[in-house]
Amino acid sequence: MKVTNIRTLVVNAEMRNWVFCKVETDQPGLFGWGEGSLEWKTRAVVGAIEDLAPMVVGEDPRRIEHIYQKLYRQSFWRLGVIGMSGISAIEQALWDIKGKLLGVPVYDLLGGKVREKVRMYTHLGGGDMRSAYETFEVGPLIDLAQKVIGNGYTAVKVVFVPYSEPLEGIAKVKRFATLMGKLREAIGDTVDVMIDFHGRTYPAMAIQYIQAVEEFFPYFCEEPVPPENVEALLEVRQSVRVPIATGERLVGRHQFRPVFENRVCHVIQPDLCHCGGIMEAKKIAAMAETYQMGVAPHNPLGPVANAVALHFALSTPNFLIQEDMLTDVPWRWDVVRSSLETENGYWLPTQAPGLGIEVNEEQARKHPFQQEVMHSTTIRAEDGAILDW
Repeated sequence: MKVTNIRTLVVNAEMRNWVFCKVETDQPGLFGWGEGSLEWKTRAVVGAIEDLAPMVVGEDPRRIEHIYQKLYRQSFWRLGVIGMSGISAIEQALWDIKGKLLGVPVYDLLGGKVREKVRMYTHLGGGDMRSAYETFEVGPLIDLAQKVIGNGYTAVKVVFVPYSEPLEGIAKVKRFATLMGKLREAIGDTVDVMIDFHGRTYPAMAIQYIQAVEEFFPYFCEEPVPPENVEALLEVRQSVRVPIATGERLVGRHQFRPVFENRVCHVIQPDLCHCGGIMEAKKIAAMAETYQMGVAPHNPLGPVANAVALHFALSTPNFLIQEDMLTDVPWRWDVVRSSLETENGYWLPTQAPGLGIEVNEEQARKHPFQQEVMHSTTIRAEDGAILDW
């Protein structure tokens, strides 16, 4: 059996474009789907997949590790998030092919189930960027959170951390603490709340913000500082009493190594569409397990990514909770036919072979590439300097 062709299919889902990858074989009707969606880098990821394709065509699609090693090592230049997103999409499609060929779900190929269901959480406001990333008022914050809970979720992620300079005054800290306090009062103690800092703060402010909400017991605080400075993250982790999560912007196990060696967090968040694919994520999770860290994969992406995340979660012992973005566009499941089922904030196992999804290419082409929604305004400090989004 050989790979005969690799194609991409881009679907505009308003806040982002989904980048689907179809790997075709010389066996009639046997092909696989993967996803490498990367915000504001759509054309670059499509180009990366096209550049990588000649290294895969002619290979046996069942030799997944062999093909991954070829793509990663024979590229010579070590790949960043764009190239690794391309590899991830191809690698996921190979697992889909192998599962279909053998007539088993992908999680069976990864060691089998270690749990019977997968706990989920989601953002505020579905696909509305401002609701997801800029809910800075108490009323909308509570209303949006209660809608999430009404949909069955037992955990919600909020992004109300102020856009911050390296140091800020007391007013922003108090405002941040008030938002968390009012939210906790409104939804009670049975719903977990993750606070996504989105890398908006430097260590001093991250510490002040987190210390101000410790009494409300966030489930974890995510990416409190930009990802390039491990020492800064360690400073935060050692100064607060709230679990710290990070990793969505890291790719490959090599970038995670200093995170583990310096014990800078409690939860890692690899994105299976960026980190190198399913097997690379499994290797990263195994490394985390030796350091007694949980895994909560990043995934605000498309429906193929949802399926990939399910198989990873079902087969990974130190998995914790899975992000989703199921309400971004109302036609999500028109584009991708899925065997995924949800119940009370959990995904249930699928028995379908492969990833358990099929892309409806006719429906997908109704939503062709468009420039993704950008931030409403460029994020600036009061003096006009650029801040982290």
